[in-house]
Amino acid sequence: MFTGIVQGLARVAQLTDRPGLRSFLLQFPGGFAHELAVGASVAIDGTCLTVTEVLPGDAARFDVMQQSLGLTTLAGLREGSLVNAERAARDGAEIGGHPLSGHIDFMARIGQIRRPENNCVLRFSVPAPWMRYVFAKGYIAVDGASLTVAETGREPGGAGWFEVWLIPETLRMTTFGEKREGDAVNIEIERSTQVFVDTVREAIDERLGPLLPLLQAWLQQQGRSLDELAAPLPGVSAPGRT
Repeated sequence: MFTGIVQGLARVAQLTDRPGLRSFLLQFPGGFAHELAVGASVAIDGTCLTVTEVLPGDAARFDVMQQSLGLTTLAGLREGSLVNAERAARDGAEIGGHPLSGHIDFMARIGQIRRPENNCVLRFSVPAPWMRYVFAKGYIAVDGASLTVAETGREPGGAGWFEVWLIPETLRMTTFGEKREGDAVNIEIERSTQVFVDTVREAIDERLGPLLPLLQAWLQQQGRSLDELAAPLPGVSAPGRT
């Protein structure tokens, strides 16, 4: 498990392709790899990877399968790329963000970047059907960082967008300060929100049966959606790090 609090930036020192996988040699900041062992888990841009080799000077190697490369932004990394890194949480560790599994659900793209004074606002485009799990004031993991959703917008067909506001400290400790519009990011949705939404949708489907299409049509006429009926009540989700 991870907490969504990025502990440092790692640099891709070497890439090696082998049949069925790609090997990443990452250089971590000083002290990051203290007592790091083969078999340990480290979140790299939110993706849980297993250490296959520990090298002197806070470096470690990871093997990534083709399936993981196809589902995450790791396939786009090059030598010299910076990534967010977090070691697995220890028992009793403070969870400053929210619990993360390190399993990426989908990739989103940065649709817009705004920079008001002392802030940075990122807007992410979300493909269908994942927008049903994203709500304002809830939390979400972007490239392994636990963030609070500030605003959302839903579009016909189940796609949409959400925004996060980042303070200077978050920009300093993560790769977000280097992001550009159009860049892809890894997204892990908050699991309890997913369970809540799916449970409510299944209950509605079970109870309404043949009437469900009529309800959906009526909601569409009102500019609403079934996903909004499944939204958690205000205050259910605790805020993450911003």
